[in-house]
Amino acid sequence: MSYEVVGKLYKKFATESKSEKFQVREFVIEIADGSYPQLIKFQLAQERCQLLDSYEESEEIKVHFDLRGREWQGKFFSTLNCWRLEKSDGSTATAKPVSAAQNSSPKPTPPTNAGDSFPSLSDEPFKTTTGEDDLPF
Repeated sequence: MSYEVVGKLYKKFATESKSEKFQVREFVIEIADGSYPQLIKFQLAQERCQLLDSYEESEEIKVHFDLRGREWQGKFFSTLNCWRLEKSDGSTATAKPVSAAQNSSPKPTPPTNAGDSFPSLSDEPFKTTTGEDDLPF
């Protein structure tokens, strides 16, 4: 699931090598939320670490990200995995400009996998080849 949010680049950190083949870079944006601004940390991975180089702290940016979660030894971790950055006016070197009329609050966007084949509403996904109802109730 993809989200996007607009905020001020508050802090950017150096790229860290977690192993020989894996590197990450974290950054924090400040989001105005009424009288209590929120500081949200995001992560860039692999070749995307360099996306942050062209932005300065205190600059207004739009962050496109996915939610990632995992369990390790009984503990649960969540990551906001950034996959695209752009100036809040919509200009970027790696993406199409986005209209300024879009809301800056996080919102899901539908997947764009055109190759996926999903049944339409007219299909009968709950019928077996024998024509019997496949549901247990």
